[in-house]
Amino acid sequence: MTDPNVKPIIRIDRVTKRFAGGVTAVSDVSLEVGEGEFFALLGPSGCGKTTLLRMLAGFETPTEGGVYIDGRDMTGVQPNRRPVNMVFQSYAVFPHMSVAKNVGYGLRLDRVSGSELNDRVQEALDLVQLGEFGRRMPDQLSGGQRQRVALARALVKKPRVLLLDEPLSALDAKLREAMQLELVRLQQTVGITFVIVTHDQDEALSMADRIAVMEKGTVQQLAPPAELYEYPSNRFVADFIGKMNLFDARVEDGAAQIDGIGSVPVETALSGPLGVAIRPEKVKLHADMPYATQGAVSVQGQVSALSYHGNETHIYVELQSGARVSATLQNDTRRAERPAARGDSVWLSWRSEDMLILGE
Repeated sequence: MTDPNVKPIIRIDRVTKRFAGGVTAVSDVSLEVGEGEFFALLGPSGCGKTTLLRMLAGFETPTEGGVYIDGRDMTGVQPNRRPVNMVFQSYAVFPHMSVAKNVGYGLRLDRVSGSELNDRVQEALDLVQLGEFGRRMPDQLSGGQRQRVALARALVKKPRVLLLDEPLSALDAKLREAMQLELVRLQQTVGITFVIVTHDQDEALSMADRIAVMEKGTVQQLAPPAELYEYPSNRFVADFIGKMNLFDARVEDGAAQIDGIGSVPVETALSGPLGVAIRPEKVKLHADMPYATQGAVSVQGQVSALSYHGNETHIYVELQSGARVSATLQNDTRRAERPAARGDSVWLSWRSEDMLILGE
């Protein structure tokens, strides 16, 4: 936990999950999630994040280790007896039931009825801004509205923890961004712990208080979003979180001999064959050789490609050594012309203190 004053509501203690055939989906994972935290499990397909979420929900059983929720060992506790609820990627909204009946389904199973049932369903619908939609059928709703119904159905039972398995993946880009803001608002309003599984780095960075980046069943780094982005712990995290220029280098006596770049002074206790990285947005583009400043890196090359994205332009430059460097330029003024053209000879520069020295 990053804050000793926040009580952990989830504790995963050395959990390993093996499936038939010797496949290890999760390997010796330990982490804690704080009460009221928005926590993300992030990684590529097959990294073990969904398996870990399913073990929290009770749909999978750890081969080794333990899962504890709200101080209680979950070994042998059935999914419907755990203080959690889950929102699935497909929403799983019942097409033959009205919105209100969908939301109240779990309460009816718990034998809640009458005015209490109606009041709690209405409260949940109001929470997700669907207060006037109770009588509608799912086929009368948009994808975003159906997702809100699934959220309301999960929240109506007032779980201690809400688990979300890729809940935004079926939405288009603009709606997905709107729902990211909505989920953060919702989590702050209800104050319960959210644990979301996603492969989308932007989604995790924009919503979560902390992120566990997973690869091959292990947690590679666990940190707040800004720390993950600016100070990745290894090459995998650096390359997975955002865009990155990565170079092989050898570091000795305060200098990095970077393949294709040359010698650059660096501050690090590491030495030997390592990786050196620079974020594209920290790379500057120049038509002429920039004025040399202390600690700056300058290289010349030829523009090999450009990619226009409206708010920014990605420029790819091939250096004389054959190495490639990308730069991201913000389109912060209104203009129709591009900052460079394919084939142009240009200079790139960046501050040596903005570089990262990375181990494997």
